[in-house]
Amino acid sequence: MTKVLKKLSYVVAMSTALGLTGLVTAHAASEHKHSHSHADEAQKKVHEGYFADDQVKARPLSDWEGDWQSVYPYLVDGTLDPVMADKAKHGDKSADDYRAYYDVGYKTDVDRILIAGSKVTFFRGETAVSGDYETDGHEILTYKKGNRGVRFIFKKVAGDEAAPAFIQFSDHIIAPEKAGHYHLYWGNDRTAVLKELTNWPTYYPANLDGKQILEEMLAH
Repeated sequence: MTKVLKKLSYVVAMSTALGLTGLVTAHAASEHKHSHSHADEAQKKVHEGYFADDQVKARPLSDWEGDWQSVYPYLVDGTLDPVMADKAKHGDKSADDYRAYYDVGYKTDVDRILIAGSKVTFFRGETAVSGDYETDGHEILTYKKGNRGVRFIFKKVAGDEAAPAFIQFSDHIIAPEKAGHYHLYWGNDRTAVLKELTNWPTYYPANLDGKQILEEMLAH
């Protein structure tokens, strides 16, 4: 009888322990999901341009290192038409109006940019100019609708005379992180480039084709 009672006690104890383990595991999973949800929401707010000044951190040029292609040709040839149609479904403009807006925004004759170390090379067809750049800080811009953006600025310290004196990256990221795409502004007057808000040549990795870029844009 004593042996039976001991066995029953052991079974009950093990069941209780396993039950508690299950509860702890379920609670931990719930907490992880909850915190992950908060992180996603915070990231979304930043992407939309809502963040505190102290969230902005210096970023190295290596965040944009790689071989990049302009998306403008894909707008011109109609590859990105589904993006414009999708924007019309959720926005306040027609697909044609969005297309006209992005035609101004994406327009550029710099069809490729190569960033390696401190060197940035700009390609216009077969013609290329390059410069060596170092960080020149960042600026936070406030837009008409109240959201904000960050320009990470780099100045030329050596290289071809034809390469721009300043380049300014904007990619909806505000702290060190590898960019998946970016808008780039450039020119020889830092202040004048900061004031440019209508033309923002946009670059995606050179190894993506038009269909893949379309999918990326629709996913965001």
